[in-house]
Parts: sequence; C-alpha cells; structure tokens
Amino acid sequence: LDIIQGDHEDAPGQLELNWTYDDVVRNADRLTTYRQICAQVAREFNLIACFMTKPFMGVSASGCHHNISLWKGGEDGVKPLGQKVRAGQDEVFTYRSGGDNTFMPEGDDSQMPGQIGQYAIGGITKHLDALTAIGCSTVNSYRRLWDTGFWAPVFKDWGFQNRTTGLRISAPGRFEFRSVDSMVNPYLMGAGLLQAMDDGLDDEIPCGKPEERNIYAAIEEGKKVEKLPMSLGDALEALAKDDVVKSAMPGEMYRLYDEYKRDEWERFMHTTTNWDLETYLDYLP
Repeated sequence: LDIIQGDHEDAPGQLELNWTYDDVVRNADRLTTYRQICAQVAREFNLIACFMTKPFMGVSASGCHHNISLWKGGEDGVKPLGQKVRAGQDEVFTYRSGGDNTFMPEGDDSQMPGQIGQYAIGGITKHLDALTAIGCSTVNSYRRLWDTGFWAPVFKDWGFQNRTTGLRISAPGRFEFRSVDSMVNPYLMGAGLLQAMDDGLDDEIPCGKPEERNIYAAIEEGKKVEKLPMSLGDALEALAKDDVVKSAMPGEMYRLYDEYKRDEWERFMHTTTNWDLETYLDYLP
C-alpha cells in the first residue's frame, strides 16, 4: 500500500490517508484491503476502526475524496516498497507510470484543465445526482451533507480549490470528486465515474465556468445552483432515472443494488429513532 501521505484530520480520532494514484481497479483493491487490515488490527486492540460516515454531529464527517485524471499510454512496473520477498505476488506491487495526462492545462490558464478534462467535468456534473447514490450510499451518509460548515459538498458545481462544491480542481492535471464518503464501494464508484466521464467526452458536455467564490456567497449574490440529493431515497430516485450511471452496474447488479438500498431506506423510514423519542415522547399537542 503505497500511502504517500497520512495525517490527523479535523475530528477526534479521524485520519486522512492518501494513496499513490494508479489504475482505478488496483486502487479499489488497495482501499478494500486496507479497510480489512485496519479493522482487524483494531479488533485485536479491543477498538473499532470506524468507517461510518457521520458517527458524531458537530464535527467533520469522513469522506473518501477521489482525485481523478485520465491517462493515455504508460507502462506497468513493480515497486518493491522496501519488500525484499514478495511471495510471488508482484501484481500486488504493480503500478502504472509514464504516459500522457489528458487533464493537463492546454492554454494560457495554468488552472483550467484541457478540453478532455473539461468534458469529463461536464459529464460528472450532469450525472452528479445519480453518482451521489453510489458515493453517499447509506442513510447516515446524508448527515454529512446536512451538518453544514464542515466542507462537505451539497451543491452541483465545480471550481478551483473550492471545497464548497461537488468537484474542485485540486492541482493542475487532476480534479477531486467530493460527493463520496468513507462507506463507498470503490469499484462501483470508479465504474460510475468512468461512465459519466465517457458520456461527457462522447457528447462534448460543457462544464461551464468554474465557481471561485464560496458557493454560499455566490448564492447570496444571486447565482442559481442546484443541490445534490439530500437523502438516500432521493438519490436512489435520481439513479433510477440515469441510464448512463446505471450502465456501470450491468446485468443483475443494478437491480440488486437498488433492491438492497431501497430496503435499507425503507427500514430506516419505518423505525422510531432516538431523535423521535427525544422530540415527541413528552410532546403535548
């Protein structure tokens, strides 16, 4: 696991880890492997490695931001990462390097992605509602969006280093998809993003101008911006209407995903929670 950076995040006990970029499937493998190792080590110390998105209100939730670029060419090579004996598992230590990053700026603007990158952003922005059903895949995910003030994105827009929008240009040659949290299935998310970007490239979907203002300030100044779905139920409805993102889950996969997630939403909707009891138990109408 070639983790290039790790640090303590905002909330107590919260960590951020950044992986070396690579092929989407291999990095999905690495994230899944890390979660399993982390959870097991925690159990051995009588602790919980919590991947729940929003275990506590009033502090930062746990996202899983995806930094994205599209490359042509390059070659696979083994990075030993200090391991002298790899037990015949060189594929685990394989990373792709070289090639051309098609997201790099092409004109005088050193921030604006090249044309391919702009179309890719256009595709993701167009399909952001449906993608949210994959990136924010639990009932609890939407606590992150409702508890404002902690940099979780709730608006369908993009900008340069703008943490109040669903996408931001995090560095020249890549952008960050932010409508995704720690409970994500990285395989489904990667497939959905690729399909959305492919649609953007095929149809040459414009991305519009980047929003450099705080999105809340922009709205106060009159800008009309749509919100992301603000519940799992709304996100699943958006996914049901989006054939492009659904195509990332071929065969029985979409039907099963929809069935399981709607069951999760419906079980929540017919459950009395602590909030209900605290609000209404001693209420006199």
